[in-house]
Amino acid sequence: MRFYRAVGQRAAGNSPLATKELSVKRSKQEASRLGQSFPKHFRILRSSEFRRVYQEGFRFSSPFFSAFCRRAAGQDGSRIGFTAPRALGKAVVRNRIKRRIREAVRLHLSKLPPGWEIVLNPRRTVLDAEFAQLELEIERLFSRCKAS
Repeated sequence: MRFYRAVGQRAAGNSPLATKELSVKRSKQEASRLGQSFPKHFRILRSSEFRRVYQEGFRFSSPFFSAFCRRAAGQDGSRIGFTAPRALGKAVVRNRIKRRIREAVRLHLSKLPPGWEIVLNPRRTVLDAEFAQLELEIERLFSRCKAS
């Protein structure tokens, strides 16, 4: 029992580090009711779809991530995929990085014009960056997609 108790305390202590900022947490039902969710139909999930974006899209670089963007003809909405290579760290670190980027994308998803497929490859600097800086880079990416 001691082992489980110690792990539980450590895991609970790590949760605020996911975003490094104090935030108001809402339930998933409340967030989806307010139109602030990030459902699966907005995500790129299959490896064949990731490959297509890498091969046919253009690259956008930023201090926090590399993005591969592809204009998808005949698509109603935009879709976004997230990757985190093992070179970034262990699974806990990679998941934390993906959560931070996913949240920044979710907050600004309405600014992305429809018909785009984007794959985000984060860099290690995402962990140390302020969330406002990360949001600014996501906005720059989305505005570049509007211009193209």
